[in-house]
Amino acid sequence: MVKVKICGITNEEDALQAVDAGADALGFVFYDLSPRCIFYEAAEQIIKKLPPFVITVGVFVNNPIQSINLAVERCGIQVVQLHGDETPTFCAGLPHKIVKAFRIRDVTSLDNIKNYLVSGFLLDAYVPGSYGGTGLTFNWESARIAKQYGPIILAGGLHVGNVREAVATVQPYAIDVSSGVEASPGKKDHAKVKEFIKRAKGL
Repeated sequence: MVKVKICGITNEEDALQAVDAGADALGFVFYDLSPRCIFYEAAEQIIKKLPPFVITVGVFVNNPIQSINLAVERCGIQVVQLHGDETPTFCAGLPHKIVKAFRIRDVTSLDNIKNYLVSGFLLDAYVPGSYGGTGLTFNWESARIAKQYGPIILAGGLHVGNVREAVATVQPYAIDVSSGVEASPGKKDHAKVKEFIKRAKGL
């Protein structure tokens, strides 16, 4: 069964509701320019309240290694998602489980993917100047091709209306949603979260 990550968590209520609805992982965005950015202190307090066996993911965009390590240690982050222009060498220098994000324009966007020795790849839509959370989809055939390189987390414009098709088409390891289940940037719509997870998992 596909795993589901609810990203852009900014408050305890949304976190606990997502877990109750069946989320496998929660994403915390440590990127100042995101409307879903969260401070270390707030993320730490939310993560402390989570039940066991929920994966916590920290999302970073071109952060120095030191700041990533600090967030992991302070907040209790289990997986590091790198959503910027991080190189294979940079990724190899981190002592954490890494998911590297690729922004997909077309199949050539995958040219460098084989050089990354990481735990998985998140595929999102390419939008100039934006590092995710755009609400736009991309050609899922690129995601099917990328599966040969490792576990694929499908993102980009997913919502209750297309998630079943996305899972059936790509058959990814996991799917990732943020803006597609929001009432407003940084605030989740609990009914959408519940229905999204239900449809993603084919329940």
